[in-house]
Amino acid sequence: MDARELIEGKRDGLAHTTAQLQFLAEGAARGTIPDYQLSAWLMAAFLRGLNPEETAGLTLAMAASGETLDLAGLPKPWVDKHSTGGVGDKTTIVLLPLLAACGLTMVKMSGRGLGITGGTLDKLESVPGFHTDLDPEAMKDQAKEIGLALTGQTPRLAPADKALYALRDVTGTVASIPLITASILSKKIAGGAETVILDVKCGSGAFMRSLPEARALAQSLEQIGALAGLKVRTAVTDMDQPLGSAVGNALEVKEALSVLRGETGLETTSRFRELCLSLAGIALKTVGLGDESTATRALGSGAALEKAKDWFAAQGADLGVFDSNNWSLAPSRAELVAKRTGYVRRVDARRVGEAALSLGAGRPTKGAAIDPRVGVNSFVCVGDHVQAGGPLFEVHAKDDEDAQRTVAKLSLAVEIVDEPMSARPCLLELETNPGPSTGA
Repeated sequence: MDARELIEGKRDGLAHTTAQLQFLAEGAARGTIPDYQLSAWLMAAFLRGLNPEETAGLTLAMAASGETLDLAGLPKPWVDKHSTGGVGDKTTIVLLPLLAACGLTMVKMSGRGLGITGGTLDKLESVPGFHTDLDPEAMKDQAKEIGLALTGQTPRLAPADKALYALRDVTGTVASIPLITASILSKKIAGGAETVILDVKCGSGAFMRSLPEARALAQSLEQIGALAGLKVRTAVTDMDQPLGSAVGNALEVKEALSVLRGETGLETTSRFRELCLSLAGIALKTVGLGDESTATRALGSGAALEKAKDWFAAQGADLGVFDSNNWSLAPSRAELVAKRTGYVRRVDARRVGEAALSLGAGRPTKGAAIDPRVGVNSFVCVGDHVQAGGPLFEVHAKDDEDAQRTVAKLSLAVEIVDEPMSARPCLLELETNPGPSTGA
């Protein structure tokens, strides 16, 4: 078989066979197909599309291109969750212990952040002592003991996806729903999960900016998941405004722990809590172990908090973070206040994310260092009524100059109007019966 055959076939709109897709994935993983040919194929696939059977075949071929995690021996159900990325998205830190407290086995491989979307590993590594380098056997042992484990993604997991994704990023072929679908699901299959809950973000701070785009991706993920032997459920969720109050690594962990402790107060945090419970309810219904009320009881009883303490202790964390927020503090703070009384019409997630990135909370380039202390706290949601002089944002920065510069940036992220505005729901759509794929 020759790579030119695949390129020419897809260029001409032909469908690939399973054997051809396996050849492609193996060549990408082993480096036997050169980058220029893989790039040509990616552009042909981007322009011509992949039908559902091709997308499922590519997904399975990429999953089989490296190691797979065998969860045999762990209590079922085996569940994973994934988010397409967003500003202030720290749901994993709440969902893993919450669902483990409800009887699910949660084994998750997470990534680092790039750009305005923070990575779960970066957030957890802001906790003193927390280590995220578990090997497969250690993950299984920990999950068997406490019901959950989290580690960084190994390069040996779905290596074909790693090679193809790097090329997609530099060849203008990222925005292909079949390629996005295969990338996400191949890693989930290789990670051993049987059920996957996928949070598809939609809005200014997400990759999918519009609801039709997010809906199309959600439908593709469910349809291809079923063809590939996974039970997939998706939720399309709001990312027009930041999720919760905190944007920044240590700040986001602190907010997640406040939810696990049952603390209430900020409406922004209440919104985040509601989404965590909604996603937990979807997972529990999917595996037949309850619903959102089950998750609410586990959170309210303190069972989820105790499971989180078990998790942090098992991965070396200082448990003092559960009792105090006086850790990983930024040296300088500044506040942006409302210049007028009115209703919040817009809190632009992208602008808030870019502000946090400029402080050092994210990575402008791959491999760049981050500052776990810095970030932004947002005190308002769309629909809130604010008084002139009331707080809108608090900036946590490395110095006063950075703090004031970021306050000026954030003034463009919020809009206040005279007319009352409706609150924007966190959960926009729930996909349970995906429609036909367009193949493009």
